[in-house]
Amino acid sequence: MAMALCTRSAARLLRLSSTPLAPACPSNSRHVRGFSSEHGPAKVNLWEAPLKPALWKEEHFVFVSLAGWGLIFYGGYKAFSGGKPEESKKD
Repeated sequence: MAMALCTRSAARLLRLSSTPLAPACPSNSRHVRGFSSEHGPAKVNLWEAPLKPALWKEEHFVFVSLAGWGLIFYGGYKAFSGGKPEESKKD
């Protein structure tokens, strides 16, 4: 279905214009966009190499970074907020 539609649109474009045009159906160019890049070391999951952040997948690095920043802010909040002063019971 998609191939027939693509062929019809290409034929229609060729009839309307005699100038060279880009193809009506772009070829599958995943390798051009970087999806199958084989440059550099393979990325691994966080739990496979926990002490080597350079090898982690990007999303795992983001999760760990956000969790670290969250701990820093929460720890700072707890350290500097002071909280409620405790009331001693008077009888």
